Parts: sequence; C-alpha cells; structure tokens
Amino acid sequence: MSEKTILLSVPGLREKDVAAMPELRALTAGGQMAALMPSFPCVTCPVQAAMTTGCLPAEHGVVANGFYWRDRQQVEMWTSANDCIGRPQIWEVLSEHRPEITSAVWFPLHSKQCRADYVCTPAPIHNPDGSESLWCYTRPTELYGELRDRLGHFPLQHFWGPMANIQASAWITDSAVIAAGRWQPDFFYIYLPHLDYAAQRTGPDSPAAQAAVGELDELIGKLAAGFGEAYGESPLWLVAGEYAIAPVDHVAYPNRLLREARLLAVREEDDGEHLDLAGSRAWALADHQFAHVFTDGDPRTAARVVDLFDGRPGIAAVVGGERLSQFGLNHPRSGEVVLISTPNSWQAYYWWLDDDRAPAFARTVDIHRKPGYDPVELHVDPATKTIPLRAELIRGSHGAPAVDPAQRSVILASEPDLLAGPTVADVDVFGIVLRRFGFH
Repeated sequence: MSEKTILLSVPGLREKDVAAMPELRALTAGGQMAALMPSFPCVTCPVQAAMTTGCLPAEHGVVANGFYWRDRQQVEMWTSANDCIGRPQIWEVLSEHRPEITSAVWFPLHSKQCRADYVCTPAPIHNPDGSESLWCYTRPTELYGELRDRLGHFPLQHFWGPMANIQASAWITDSAVIAAGRWQPDFFYIYLPHLDYAAQRTGPDSPAAQAAVGELDELIGKLAAGFGEAYGESPLWLVAGEYAIAPVDHVAYPNRLLREARLLAVREEDDGEHLDLAGSRAWALADHQFAHVFTDGDPRTAARVVDLFDGRPGIAAVVGGERLSQFGLNHPRSGEVVLISTPNSWQAYYWWLDDDRAPAFARTVDIHRKPGYDPVELHVDPATKTIPLRAELIRGSHGAPAVDPAQRSVILASEPDLLAGPTVADVDVFGIVLRRFGFH
C-alpha cells in the first residue's frame, strides 16, 4: 500500500453534494464518508489550521480570518505569513521525523513561507499607485514563472470578488498536476474554494450553488486523472469539507451598535468615515457569523459590550472572560468579547450610519483594508460597476458553532478503516494523515 496521500480542502462540501458528484464518488469508492465537525470559529483560516495542526485556536492562535495586532493597533486580514500559526503543521512533523518524506502545499491560507518542500499560493504585488500585479509565492522560487508561462497568470479576479468562478480552482488543479508530475510529493495538500462562492452569493441550495457542485466535480475528475498519471499508482485521497454554509436571511451590524453606544469612534477623511482604532473604546472585527470585539482593556467596557449585545436579534451568544475557553478561543489574539450569530444571521463590518459617508474602499474589492470580512464583494452593482453596500444580498454564511447536523460538512477517504466513527472532528485530520505515514 502506497503512503502517498492527497488531502483536498473543499469548503462547503455536504453529503447532499456528494450525491451529485459522480467523479468524487468514483475517486473514493470502496472507502468511507463521515460527517466532519468543524471547530469554532467555523471559517477558513482557523479550520485549515485545526486540520493541519490537530489543535484548537487556543493553541494554534488563528482566531479568525484576520488579526488585530494590539501593539501596533493594526488589522491584518488574509495576508499573514505562515508564522502566525503557533503549532507545527503536518508537513513539519513529517519532515522532522522522516526527512525523506516530501510535501506540497497548494493554496491554503497562511501558507506563504511555510516549510513544505513545494508551495504555491497567491501573493499579488502591491504597487505604489495602489494597483496590484498578479503573482504567486512559490517554492522553488522560479516555479511561478514556469507555471505562468504554461497556464497564464493565476486568475486572481476569479479567486475572489464578483467574478469569482471555477477558473481559479481550475488553475489550482492544473498547476497541482504539473507539480505532481515533476516531484510526486508524498503528501499533497490542495485547497479548492469553488463551492464557497455561489453558496454565499445566492444561498447553499440555489441553482447556482448546485451548478457549482457539478463544475467542481468535473475538475476533481481531471485532478484525479492527472495525479494517477503523475504517480503511476493510487494514492490515498482524503477530501475534507472544512465547514458547511447555512442559508441566512438576517444581518447584524455590531460596529454600528457600538458606535451608537459611543464606544466606537470614527475619523473624517476626504473619502468618508474611517474606523478610528486608537480612539475607540470598543470595535468589532466581524467575520462571517462571529465577531471579536476588542476593547480598551477596562473590564467595565467589556461588561458594557456584553450587556449591549445580549439578546439582540441575530446574536445567539455573547462570550467573554473565562467563557472563551469553552469555545477554544482563550488566546491573547482573541477579542475581550466574542459575538456569535444565530444560524440564519451573519455580521457585517459596516460602521457608517449613512452610505454617503462610507469610505471609498467599501465599494471596492479590498480584502486587506476592510477590518473584517465582506462577502458583499461577491456582488456588483450593474449601474455603477462597484460593490454595493447592501449586506442583505448575502444568502449563505458560516462560522457559528456547528450545533446542528446541517452545519457539518463531510470527510471522505478513498480507503476503508481510516475514519473512526460517523463523525470526525477537523482536528482529527492531522492524526489521520500522520498515521498514514506510520505515526501513532
């Protein structure tokens, strides 16, 4: 039996989707499928860190899709290098104990500068004039130039934004097949984000989301054929759904509420109102169905925040102090208070009370300057060709604890006797892979 192992990260994959994916079912025929229980917060960066470290956020430190660095009063969304993950990842453990094992890491978040042998991840060059030049961080360094020459530039505009579509995942799979053919890594971790788009834009059971399932299945078939040719043998395929996306019909605006309570401050600039981090006693880093509320450190401010949000529409729980440990978030990077949405609601980062005062970046695809996640970037106003300021457009979200079976995704294995029980926790993926290579 070959040790070769391919781990596909496919956010939003559900059991009902697998039923409509003949290529995926063929790839994993004779194996197993179980429910996958994502750890909280059930969003991309924390769940990927949980799967690859076997730890919860309290240990690996990835408490959201972004960070607030208190020492320099700076928000960093989506750009952190690999050293933000505070525990060893699968490829580090493998190489430390068995140096002959090689690993490839293809497009998961926080993989820039990771210690895998082969790496490819988006790293656009930010130019002085505010524009971006397409590029990817790769190991070896010259690899991206070779991939660009064969496949064209990575289509960043199709990876996120109103033009997000199958072309991004297609480039990922095509480039992964090229890497597999050249190096045949023993462990290959690949992120395929395609199911994320339509499920948030129009709802997880919308016709567009169902069409996305078929598109991704076709890609998986091509990926499997390419890897079969590259390896000349049958590797183990693990397909992890990360989290499930739930339908939503409500949106909460924590920063607006904090502003109305005179806890959040803004500063006037030429293009509108900007969040004043230094002048705010409390503000929220909103991320899908939860938010970290960072305060001035005064326990009375945190208590006010708890009282302010307790029982509010769309808010299922307000967690602070020692209760953070119950949710695996007792880490210095967490906010003093965490707001958790009800399954049908999500939280928008907006702080302005009048759309005319929104900062200019609010109407653009700008994942780095927005101090929070903005899924409305999946939409475009046809009249103005800008991102609308209508958070109610979003029809699917995720992030709240998976208390209902419908909030769980699935994990599939192409071989039997690897998945223990009907439900597997995301932190268990780490051990499943390591056992494949003889670790106990």
